[in-house]
Amino acid sequence: MLWRIDPAGDEPLYAQLAAQAHIAAARNELRPGDRLPAARELADSLDLNVHTVLKAYQQLRDEGLIELRRGRGAVVTARAATDMSPVQKALVALVDAARSANISTETLTVLLKEAMSR
Repeated sequence: MLWRIDPAGDEPLYAQLAAQAHIAAARNELRPGDRLPAARELADSLDLNVHTVLKAYQQLRDEGLIELRRGRGAVVTARAATDMSPVQKALVALVDAARSANISTETLTVLLKEAMSR
C-alpha cells in the first residue's frame, strides 16, 4: 500500500492516514491479518512526527479496523473485511444513479461532501 498525505490539505494528517487505510480495506488492498508499517517507519517515509502516525493508528483501532499488538504492531482485523460492504453497495448504487442522471464526477463529489458535513 502506498501512503500519501497532503500537508496543505484541510484534513488533519492523522485523519488522512486513517482514511487511506479505510479506503485500502474497502478496495481489499488490506486484508485481515495484514500488518501496517511500524509507526516510526511510516512517519520517517512521510516525513511526519511519529505521534501523528500513532494517532491515526489509535483512531483505526478505536474504529475496529486494526488491532495494536505489542511486538506485532498494527494488524488488520477480520471485521475490516466486512465493515465496508454495505457502503460499497451504496456507492455503486449512487454512482449508477448519478450516471443515469448525467451528474458529473465533480458535482457528485461536492454533493457527497455536503452530505457528509451534515
